Amino acid sequence: MLSTVARLLSLFLLVLGALAAAQPAPPPLSLAVRAARMLDVRSGKYIQNPVLLIENGRISAVGPALAVPEGTRVIDLGQATVLPGLIDSHTHLMARFPDTPEGMAYERDLLTKTQAFRTLEGAANARATLRAGFTTVRDVENEGTGYADVALRDAIRQGLVEGPRMLVATQGIAAVGQYHPFGISSDLTHFPTGARMVSGIEEARRAAREQLAQGADLLKVYADWMTPTLTIEELRVIVEEAHKAHRKVAVHAVSSEAIRNALQAGADSIEHGHQADRAALEMMKNKGAFFVPTLGILETLAEQAPHESARQARMKSAESVRQVVRQAQALGVKIVSGYDASTPTTQGQNAREIVALQRSGLPALEALRAATSRAAELLGLSEHVGALEKGRYADLIAVAGDPLTDITEVQRVRFVMKGGGIVRDELTPSARSGKPEESPAQPPEASPSR
Repeated sequence: MLSTVARLLSLFLLVLGALAAAQPAPPPLSLAVRAARMLDVRSGKYIQNPVLLIENGRISAVGPALAVPEGTRVIDLGQATVLPGLIDSHTHLMARFPDTPEGMAYERDLLTKTQAFRTLEGAANARATLRAGFTTVRDVENEGTGYADVALRDAIRQGLVEGPRMLVATQGIAAVGQYHPFGISSDLTHFPTGARMVSGIEEARRAAREQLAQGADLLKVYADWMTPTLTIEELRVIVEEAHKAHRKVAVHAVSSEAIRNALQAGADSIEHGHQADRAALEMMKNKGAFFVPTLGILETLAEQAPHESARQARMKSAESVRQVVRQAQALGVKIVSGYDASTPTTQGQNAREIVALQRSGLPALEALRAATSRAAELLGLSEHVGALEKGRYADLIAVAGDPLTDITEVQRVRFVMKGGGIVRDELTPSARSGKPEESPAQPPEASPSR
């Protein structure tokens, strides 16, 4: 009896296998996107009447008035201007600190919010960022949420959560006593911290290794706070460990001394750099390091100041940083866009940084490159994102006007596509009629090689 059942089961499996083999393979996911024009960020020129052909989430061909293969689904964006999906290179998606003038908002969040709740906040921030047209971000430290940014990155890759592609820095590394929390009683020895606190070369090395082991795509280090903190030797071992793992290091450095320390240690990018002198900027240029000035958030803080005296002080600070950015641009430093959002009203407002860079003296094209092709270079993802070219992800946005004439168009994104999937659509006829355009199903996103 058992042998008969076994033979029948074997026959059944053979039949199933034959039927499966006889089924044709599913057709590739084919799309075509049309618009009035498309900005080639490399040449700085517009392509008129572009057609982008998309296969399985990547661009298979792009050019003016290309023929569309039969059976391809066409997305017609009418008179819109198409740009590559934007990149923010200095985000904190896990941060949603209250928009209040009172102090210690950071510390209250560490005390009163669970990591699970903050992870859900991160998912909401990720969705807002993506819908604003930012299809890729470099998240430079998760502000006291353990390794929740790794989980959010992976959930987005698996299609469980809507958000941009993320490179994550996990906890961040700072000198003992030189990052949040501040003002906490010394009796609270187990109060959570906003970054991994270290003192000495071997503690710094261990922190770097642990964060890399937990899935960090890059490391974030604080070289100063009110004054320079970590030594060149401490910074150097962190950079060494990251570079051995083929990862980059982003260094928070506001003062010129801290910038020089970071660059001597081998930093790949300088974050903020608000007090950089000419010598520090020249060193950035000579070392080939990237500069992420986070100017837009200073302008936002000035606008949100609770009273006029604070507003004037913050405006003065922002103008000082504009001068630093102008000098960096004149010296040929590689400037990259990063907004540094961390509150409910700043998450999803990342394009303000692009506008701020243009206001500080960058030509509109250079400001756009800072959020596309140059940002992709910093992230080590140039073969995947940052330009609308064959082989890259079908990450694109559309705006109604001409961003080279009016850079604020990037604050009014009307169409967003990530990997061939429609995230936002205010342009196609079905969207205007109130019938939402269905996003084509996308396979789980592969982790880009770097």
